[in-house]
Amino acid sequence: MDYLKTVAPTQILSERGANLVVINLGSANVRVGLAMDEKPFNVPNCIARYITQSGKPTVVDQMLNTEVTTNQHVDRERAYNSAASLLKILFLDESSSSGSASRKMGRIDGYNQASTIKKDSVFTWTDVYEDEKISLASPAETSPDKGDASASEAVPDVTDSKDTSESKRKYRKMIFGEEALKISPKEPYCLYHPIRRGHFNVSPHYSAQRVCEDLTAILDWILLEKLHITHKERFSFHAVIVVPETFDTREIKEMLTIVLGELYFNSAVVHQEGLSAVFGNGLTTACIVNIGAQTSTVVCVEDGVSLPNTEKILPFGGEDICRCLLWIQRHYQKWPQINTDVLAKPIDMLMLNQLKESFCEIRAGELETVATVHSYEEGMPAVPHKTNLTSLNVPPMGLFYPNLLVPEIFPQPPRQWFQDYENMLEDTWNMDFGGGGNMGLPMWDSFAFSPSKPKKEEKIGLAEAITSSILSAGRIDLRRKLFSSIQLVDPENLFFYTLKFSPCTSLKSCATM
Repeated sequence: MDYLKTVAPTQILSERGANLVVINLGSANVRVGLAMDEKPFNVPNCIARYITQSGKPTVVDQMLNTEVTTNQHVDRERAYNSAASLLKILFLDESSSSGSASRKMGRIDGYNQASTIKKDSVFTWTDVYEDEKISLASPAETSPDKGDASASEAVPDVTDSKDTSESKRKYRKMIFGEEALKISPKEPYCLYHPIRRGHFNVSPHYSAQRVCEDLTAILDWILLEKLHITHKERFSFHAVIVVPETFDTREIKEMLTIVLGELYFNSAVVHQEGLSAVFGNGLTTACIVNIGAQTSTVVCVEDGVSLPNTEKILPFGGEDICRCLLWIQRHYQKWPQINTDVLAKPIDMLMLNQLKESFCEIRAGELETVATVHSYEEGMPAVPHKTNLTSLNVPPMGLFYPNLLVPEIFPQPPRQWFQDYENMLEDTWNMDFGGGGNMGLPMWDSFAFSPSKPKKEEKIGLAEAITSSILSAGRIDLRRKLFSSIQLVDPENLFFYTLKFSPCTSLKSCATM
């Protein structure tokens, strides 16, 4: 979906001209560009900061990790078998008809994914030292076609004490984008994701103030290094902020504060992703399905107006499919004996995401292929491992059978501080939030039952969510219209087509498309 021309109506373009910047926020990526451009810059929404404390985790969200329960394992296996039955493949622990314990290769005729893999698909560790020959005043030469290679700031008073031969080399204070994801765990950096699961990533380990500061730093870096818009020039620029349906009113207010107060834009307007998708497709009425990295949303729009009662928020997305892909390969012992850890080493998630985009798709029959995966050990060059990947059509079926996508990482943080906008940046972790008299961290465990949660997430499949959303629209004629126009916004590249169904078609049939 091209958000640049999608969310900038002709009237705004004619009034603001070339000085209109579109900012589309996501949990994994932020897309920023000029409204007149063909495509935005797509940058991982993260920042790595240099740290001096020893023993601190390399990824702040590591402290939020949760273990998969036995019941979740059982539910996942049942979900796999349900998907396998629909795809007409073997069940999870079922042997092939030949009696062999190994899975039989059954690639579909004419299906050649090898051509979709880039030759330069191997990732390399980020150089965390500042090149003294590069002037800080000169922005990095970047373009949308050159990917998300990033630059960062230097700290003159920080030196490397580990090697006397490099004692004069300086660590980079902050590293942004894809480079931040490719920092070796041995380096003195901590990675922060200011948005997780569709919300500000506030936790006892990540304050609301730091979240806002990191969002400001990331957007400021993109504006400087990608769009080459200096602070002095921004007073003549206007912003269109495209926010996900998951955002609360308070988060939207904070984004306006950041854009107008910290980034110095002259003015700003806010659009929801669903409405932007409708306008971008030249429609006024449609059911919008948005599959993101960590959350998916469904909302219906009638005559250019979003219908709040049709909104569905699903707590899974493309990254969960990547982890499901890894789980399946390990279950069938197809994954090499390497240390792949998507939580501690974000570079491994980059590799899995690449495999998902290149090989996973929903189609009936056994879907297997030969691929090269890489092991990324701390500070060492990537080591290739050739292997057979199996059941590649099962992971994306997690969109329809969500128990396949066990969310073992990044549980949703508590939302109490959204209730009072004026006190948003205050420390609320030591307050009594009522109910059971919980104080501080214990409130985390009981939050799932709190009635104050602004937007409800539903652990249902995508087909059920679409059906429920459209049936909530009310009038029969409107329902028919929505069923005939289901538009898919797919930043995760899980599908490459727009789903369209007739009112009589079962939505689960899309799993066999």
